[in-house]
Amino acid sequence: MPHILIVEDETIIRSALRRLLERNQYQVSEAGSVQEAQERFTIPTFDLIVSDLRLPGAPGTELIKLGQGTPVLIMTSYASLRSAVDSMKMGAVDYIAKPFDHDEMLQAVARILRDRQSAPAAGEALASKPANGSGKPATDNSNGEIGIIGSCPPMQDLYSKIRKVAPTDSNVLIQGESGTGKELVARALHNLSKRAKAPMISVNCAAIPESLIESELFGHEKGAFTGASAGRAGLVEAADGGTLFLDEIGELPLEAQARLLRVLQEGEIRRVGSVQSQKVDVRLIAATHRDLKSLAKIGQFREDLYYRLHVIALKLPALRERGADVNEIATAFLARQSARINRTDLKFAADAEQAIRHYSWPGNVRELENAVERAVILSESPEISAELLGIDIELSDLDDDEFIGLPPQTGGNASNSSHEPTEDLSLEDYFQHFVLEHQDHMTETELARKLGVSRKCLWERRQRLGIPRRKTGVASES
Repeated sequence: MPHILIVEDETIIRSALRRLLERNQYQVSEAGSVQEAQERFTIPTFDLIVSDLRLPGAPGTELIKLGQGTPVLIMTSYASLRSAVDSMKMGAVDYIAKPFDHDEMLQAVARILRDRQSAPAAGEALASKPANGSGKPATDNSNGEIGIIGSCPPMQDLYSKIRKVAPTDSNVLIQGESGTGKELVARALHNLSKRAKAPMISVNCAAIPESLIESELFGHEKGAFTGASAGRAGLVEAADGGTLFLDEIGELPLEAQARLLRVLQEGEIRRVGSVQSQKVDVRLIAATHRDLKSLAKIGQFREDLYYRLHVIALKLPALRERGADVNEIATAFLARQSARINRTDLKFAADAEQAIRHYSWPGNVRELENAVERAVILSESPEISAELLGIDIELSDLDDDEFIGLPPQTGGNASNSSHEPTEDLSLEDYFQHFVLEHQDHMTETELARKLGVSRKCLWERRQRLGIPRRKTGVASES
């Protein structure tokens, strides 16, 4: 079980963070300052240090040196974001801005611990454990330096584009449904670019109130508005020399879009309340689940900004479109969650693998990760059943769903029958003829397999075409 040290002087935040991490199967120790941490613990023995930047006495960055290689995650407010970026240059592994939500913190912690475990490898991705039952290592489809698991054709095409685009400074627009992993693609583009040693600043445009978005992105001068008691840099300025990732850019207000367009066109920003412009060198990567072109047509997104962003467009397929990737990703999540609770015996039961493969996953990879985490926590036996995944799918309809999408199979006695339908029959005629011809000597499962459909689909077509199911002979399955 990974052991994490929290160093935070605010008791409420420290206690809440401790409870969050402990609920997610981490061992946690805590201290209110760097000095207290030194006095109570041997700091290099921890797997991860999560520390506030501003602490009484020494700053949290002191733990970078004291940790002797232990990764340090710095917590900071937006107001001190420039200091957070500086701390990364000093050796902090990452930063997280306050206030943060629980998922954001857990994802950051899991990613850092995963990267530490796989440090000798070339990539960041978690390598899945053997899943073929042979004891041989499973094929590593995590694509090394890209750090994304999956090998279906759409993803292979995506990897190829990432490798071509990453070394350039071109703006990139990543499109895809929520939960498909758009930030993973953005990180791969940054990590493979010449800016990899500079900061990548991630901003969720939908998470910042509209009244604050311009100040957060572009900074402000003292007195620029009520409450602006001091000037401060914005997130674009903090990304100078590196990459700015704007997630859900379709939520950006039109006024902020105009300012962002100036950054892309002129390479400069002007803080709110300032008359002076300053140069910035930022590569922009944006992501959205919305159709920006349609939004531009109705005036909800600037058309000129859309074309500036759309230099390179990368499309992430939904999880339901990735075929066998879903089981590979689930296996990787299972390995990760099992490691958290120090278990090596957990595996998916056959019904769970079937459910994972055929559920539509409207929440995509994020929903799959949550389902696997839930199942691991609730599991009482080595085999994780479909029920533990907590997904809404009828297993009775999946008896032979692995044959969905396959062409009707031939072979055996059935295919040699002189009564097979001729080529001029429609698909419906073919179906009706085949069922009526073979249902006396084939079970519903065998019929579905031959037709390349699920039993549920077979039943629905029977109802639509008015083909009664025979209740005698071999076809009467219990």
